Amino acid sequence: MRSLGMAQTLLRPEQVDDLVAQYREGATLVELASRFGVNRRTVAMHLTRREVTIRRGRFDPSRIHEAADLYLNGLTLVEVGVKVGVGPQAVRQALASHGVVIRPGGRRGSRITAAAAVGG
Repeated sequence: MRSLGMAQTLLRPEQVDDLVAQYREGATLVELASRFGVNRRTVAMHLTRREVTIRRGRFDPSRIHEAADLYLNGLTLVEVGVKVGVGPQAVRQALASHGVVIRPGGRRGSRITAAAAVGG
């Protein structure tokens, strides 16, 4: 059963061909999900159906400072993952292992600063 409000994007066979080709050329699940407007699990499902071995996402250690800056400036784990090309769990693990405190899950609060909220 699908959740209400979830739009389903169906890919045509030629789109799946393109998705598979791009993955084989090095694109990540997250990148392909963004390009094709689908969930990364949908990308993985298409690859699996085509008998393509899924690579285990590895966080590029040279991007930890970029990821930390993005996260500390208010982006979510998912948003940071899209920018650095890995899934949100890989971002969470990399940030936490470098001492970044992970915010509680759930909806993100307003980005209005406390000073702006009190009229400062």
